Amino acid sequence: MSDLYKPFIKTKKHKELLDLASDLADTFAERAEQHDRDRLFPMGNFQDLKDTAYPRLTVPKEFGGEEISLYEFVLIQERLAQGDASTALSIGWHLGSFMELGENRPWGEKTFKSLCEQVVEENALINRAATEPATGSPTRGGLPQTKAIFSEGKWSLSGRKTFTSMAKALDYSVVSATLNNTEEKGWFLVDHRLEGVRIEETWDTISMQGTGSDDLVLDEVMLDEDALVERDSIAVRGLSPKGWLLHIPACYLGVAIAARNYVIQFAKEYQPNSLPGPIKDVPEVQRKIGEIELELFKARQLLYSVAEKWAREPENRAEMGAELAAVKHVATNSAFNVVDIAMRLVGARSLFRSNPMQRYYRDVRAGLHNPPMDDSVISMLSANALRDK
Repeated sequence: MSDLYKPFIKTKKHKELLDLASDLADTFAERAEQHDRDRLFPMGNFQDLKDTAYPRLTVPKEFGGEEISLYEFVLIQERLAQGDASTALSIGWHLGSFMELGENRPWGEKTFKSLCEQVVEENALINRAATEPATGSPTRGGLPQTKAIFSEGKWSLSGRKTFTSMAKALDYSVVSATLNNTEEKGWFLVDHRLEGVRIEETWDTISMQGTGSDDLVLDEVMLDEDALVERDSIAVRGLSPKGWLLHIPACYLGVAIAARNYVIQFAKEYQPNSLPGPIKDVPEVQRKIGEIELELFKARQLLYSVAEKWAREPENRAEMGAELAAVKHVATNSAFNVVDIAMRLVGARSLFRSNPMQRYYRDVRAGLHNPPMDDSVISMLSANALRDK
């Protein structure tokens, strides 16, 4: 493990953060099979994250957080996902939300400060809730069907959001909605303790089961006027590069590394009676492990170099959309290839429920469906290349 991270540990803080993520990942790995087999939401994992103050890592320092960089964010998320990818991806949405809010400051100072303090003092968890049954991913540009109507000093919010990761553990959601039956979109900070807010258990997938991405149902939820924390057009928001979304490829590379570690240990130990030694000595096995190493090398070098550029060159962030998208495309596809190669080496026993490889295979597949989608990335790169200079 140390060899995998040695090229990327550049400061004492990097080492401390990686140690934190490693301890958590090792604990989560011990529970992962049972959670997956019994289809349990890993509430204990989130309590462990809270106990180590993990949720405050991206909160601005001025409000008591650690304000880690994007480079540090992907470092710990990749490591955490080796223990439990669902937990890592879920907490990544929370951490990424605060990274984006801290960088752009689109909210009123009082509201943002109050929420940050709740994270620091009470380990409150949030996520954005934007995806809907009729519109699909918000990156595709559809207007939300969730509606907010303002009357007599209050907003009334009604609708249904899907893919609400860690829904059962959330204290707040930042919910998108159309405003007053227009095509203007806004974002509302919704306390899950309010009347009319409920979670409907709809998450029934074979991949990333532990994210518990159930439906968030809002039935005439009454909100104060200042609960409207953002107003924007979809077009403007869609064009703004979001560096924090690199937590997605980081998590799926974590799954791939877990598969890589498993298959290397398997190759060292497994010796059929037809061979004089373990299968690590077989040339074809060595070739496939070399392919795994190459896939990980190219994807991780790209991930960390772009994350470092984002942290080092804030003045260039507006022009980094294509680079961020390319990282996601390369990393998630490489991660899938790594797990596939590893399963071929392990053979049929990789399909047993007791073998983590089958979970890695199911989980890593989900990365292909997280935004931005492969077709969108290719179109973006093509448009950039063909644009008149």
